[in-house]
Amino acid sequence: MATDIALGVMCKAPVSGASKTRLCPPLHAQEAAALSRCFIADVTATVAAVCAHDRGDGYAIIAPADAAAAFSGLLPHGFALLGQRGEDLSARLINATHDLFAAGHAGLCLINADAPTLPAALLAAAVAALRKPGERIVIGPAIDGGYTLIGMNRPHPSLFDAIAWSTSRVFAQTLVRAAAVRVPVTVLPLWYDVDDAAALELLCVELFGGGIALTGAGIEGAPAPVSRVFLDRLLRQEPQRLAFARR
Repeated sequence: MATDIALGVMCKAPVSGASKTRLCPPLHAQEAAALSRCFIADVTATVAAVCAHDRGDGYAIIAPADAAAAFSGLLPHGFALLGQRGEDLSARLINATHDLFAAGHAGLCLINADAPTLPAALLAAAVAALRKPGERIVIGPAIDGGYTLIGMNRPHPSLFDAIAWSTSRVFAQTLVRAAAVRVPVTVLPLWYDVDDAAALELLCVELFGGGIALTGAGIEGAPAPVSRVFLDRLLRQEPQRLAFARR
């Protein structure tokens, strides 16, 4: 019998020189890797809370597949590890979807690890949508034109085929793929991930400034305590590098 919804966070091992390189500058390579670790800790903590409340199953879907040691002590209790498979992002997403459905899950969400304040309310809304009768796709759009999560209750590999990843066309292209398979799409409120210096500025404004209002629905970002502590310490040590955060 199928188990419930799987919430899988797509995680790249936080390694200096290979993690969050678009944040350098203003960060140094070791800082970018450390911040990536913070993001993973915060996102998976939010996912774990939603799983506990809404009866989901949390996964860290890791790359490289043999990098389990890099996640030691980082993930919440009860999180399972699943290795990413494939030569490119399309293949890795398709294979992750296949593996989670093969494990017996009734539905799944694949979640970006780079959105440390992704609201629990958006994850809960995705789970609720996937539990509705009938086939459904759920997408959480990001302000850069990508998405923070994608969910489905039936496999649809074409959603990931020939997508212009890391561009502003990802969300729009995914909607076209969804229309082609004639499956209803639930579009969640807008949020953001942190891929470059401008998005890092937005994160600092959210954490240390007056907050942000993206959704227009009164949805607040997750507290991201691990990222908050790391960035606060960095700001205290070298305030000139991230001066925008204290406006």
